[in-house]
Amino acid sequence: MKKILLVEDDPFLIEIYTTKFKQAGFIVDVVENGEQCLKRVSEDKPDVLILDIVLPDMDGWGVLKEIKKNSQFKDMKVIILSNLGEKGEIEKGINLGAVRYFVKAHYAPSEIVEEVKKIL
Repeated sequence: MKKILLVEDDPFLIEIYTTKFKQAGFIVDVVENGEQCLKRVSEDKPDVLILDIVLPDMDGWGVLKEIKKNSQFKDMKVIILSNLGEKGEIEKGINLGAVRYFVKAHYAPSEIVEEVKKIL
């Protein structure tokens, strides 16, 4: 089974996405801030990281930069799932190394699950 690390601080979204991914056969782990994410990535090495941008402590941009500069994790698939939907933010995410950038309001959770399946 493929392992997902979901980095999200909204309890409602955590519950929805965790349920949807588990129903689709994924192992799901959740952390709520950037510092926890970096610690968990080094411990568990998930197949894909689903990363929000607006987070307590270290934001998603900081997390993405740290992951991509570490040779151990530079090939990890990172998908941004954020409410920040400006063209500049989307371009920034892709330029920093995310494989996809999804604006939460534009996709149903089930659509995100299907997109993650395609990426993996």
